[in-house]
Amino acid sequence: MEWIQSDGLTAYDTALAIMEARVADIRAGRADEAIWLLEHPPLYTAGTSAKPADLVDPDRFPVFEAQRGGQYTYHGPGQRVVYVMLDLDRRGRDVRCFVRDLETWVIAALGEFGLTGHIRPGRVGVWIDRPDKPRLPDGRMAEDKIAAIGIRLRRWVSFHGISINVEPDLSHFDGIVPCGITDYGVTSLVDLGLPVTMDDLDVALKRTFGDAMRGCARS
Repeated sequence: MEWIQSDGLTAYDTALAIMEARVADIRAGRADEAIWLLEHPPLYTAGTSAKPADLVDPDRFPVFEAQRGGQYTYHGPGQRVVYVMLDLDRRGRDVRCFVRDLETWVIAALGEFGLTGHIRPGRVGVWIDRPDKPRLPDGRMAEDKIAAIGIRLRRWVSFHGISINVEPDLSHFDGIVPCGITDYGVTSLVDLGLPVTMDDLDVALKRTFGDAMRGCARS
């Protein structure tokens, strides 16, 4: 498998074209699987379940139809985008297991910094308990989202993937209802008081990938 890391900001339409080509090459046996680490300029993407009402400020940043699962998501500087171009033909052909393994991978990487991430039923992504914030009206502990996940498959090869908030401008999420969820907020590693850099996170992602992403192949 190839790890690819892009410096600077990669335009979304450029990234999509590169992913499309790589997925076709993987399917045809012309290329290895790949994990692509990058950052985008500020933009919103609409997944296949996006609701127009959840685009609160449509003129704030460019909006792209992503054709991935999920609803509206923000991407921008300070957020690590992880595009996963993996062959599920060799990884179990189990989409739910694959998404669960991606969540497990994110949680393992966050654990490298002493942070405990959670998976919540009915809410894709990774969540952080916030005992420092007021409880929700029904008495539940406040939670913030730190990572979003949305994938697409083409002939059992995945693309799109994960976004993890390292140090983005969290106010940029105000232009959408992130993932259609209104009860919870959004956080980042730096917002939580962790002096983590993008390079630090990349090292953690590479270190934890192997163990986290073996579940579907074993099942």
